[in-house]
Amino acid sequence: MDPCLQTPGKFPAGVCNVSDRALGVVYTPRELVESMVHLAQPPRERCRVLEPACADAPFLTEFASRYGTHHELVGVEIDTERLVLAKQRLPTATFVEADFLLWEPSERFDIVIGNPPYGIIGDGSHYPIHVLRERKAAYRQRCTTWRGKFNIYGVFIEHATRLLVPDGRLVFVVPASWLVLEDFRRLRAFLAEQGGLRVYYLGKAFPKRNVSVVVMVLQKGAQGLELYDGMTHLALRKSRYSGEITRFENAEWLEMEQEGVPLGEVFTIRFAARSPEVRRHPLVRQQPLAGDVPILTGRNLHAGWIDYGTCYSGYWMPLKHAADLRDFYGFPHLVVAHTKGTRVVAAVDERCYPWREEFHLIPKIEGIDLRAVTEYLNGDAVQRYVQALYRDFVPHLTAAMLKRTPLPAAVTPSGRRW
Repeated sequence: MDPCLQTPGKFPAGVCNVSDRALGVVYTPRELVESMVHLAQPPRERCRVLEPACADAPFLTEFASRYGTHHELVGVEIDTERLVLAKQRLPTATFVEADFLLWEPSERFDIVIGNPPYGIIGDGSHYPIHVLRERKAAYRQRCTTWRGKFNIYGVFIEHATRLLVPDGRLVFVVPASWLVLEDFRRLRAFLAEQGGLRVYYLGKAFPKRNVSVVVMVLQKGAQGLELYDGMTHLALRKSRYSGEITRFENAEWLEMEQEGVPLGEVFTIRFAARSPEVRRHPLVRQQPLAGDVPILTGRNLHAGWIDYGTCYSGYWMPLKHAADLRDFYGFPHLVVAHTKGTRVVAAVDERCYPWREEFHLIPKIEGIDLRAVTEYLNGDAVQRYVQALYRDFVPHLTAAMLKRTPLPAAVTPSGRRW
């Protein structure tokens, strides 16, 4: 048996006192704790309230201060040292030393509130949450919404939702990425089936953390979606929500989409060879020979032009064999940045170089003017469109965002709508 699972929720010997980063811990500013507790108003005179991954129990402490200690307050924490602090801070609450993702209480809760950890579980050299890597299989087995690499906060959301009573309420502060990333498609659909959502976009609310967050409030048994810009301004309301990507939609941007052609209908969007594939290729080397060219990265890509001379990747290969990495390297095509934030940076690769990373757009029909499309994608209208709809939900452009970006009739063949 896996020693980590012999006592569910406890660390294996020698893993206590690990760093915050290793457990995906991000501490919540007091003002945000207060705002979230306000959203978690008790629906009954006496409620069962849970704070998962509670650390020193900031949410339970604020809840007790505001609504009284007569409520049944429960905190779950995996780390012994943090649990000691929680018990000292709020002695009237019940605290459980356990791995929340493997913990099954005998009763459900009226309110679940907190700031779950975030990060991807994996090897310590690649992903921050490595002390839990032996439990990853157990998490996946219990989580029906897991997709792709997944982020541990998504597993917390699903498990917390399942622990609610039929009219219970979940109040979590989490990264905004679940609103748009394909890895969270199943989670969004699951939440839409479970109840109604209110989402409060806060941007980079955590000091010294480069991640945009939202406060999500799930009311079990309700319907629809509300998206707020900040804690007060209602920006979008949908009476029906089925788990689709959530964006800051308004009449201007919807009209732009309706009048244009989705880029994904005009181009096939492919992704470049990734780093491990590049390193393994027999013709790739770190010292160039005659006929070799740099393998390009996002640092070589600029709006309307490509730096073909600088080898930022540290790897070279023969130009005539570029298509061995990806077939579309063998002909001129459009390249769009994946790693330059939520904006569109495009250029035409006319020299047919090898690439590592970035989006590569292959026309589905003949007659498309790649330079006209490039100029349009780099233009102000597209930048305003992307930034207004997606803000900084994620630190990079996604294929889903790119596919939906509208192209005007002027840059499609014969000026026709697609």
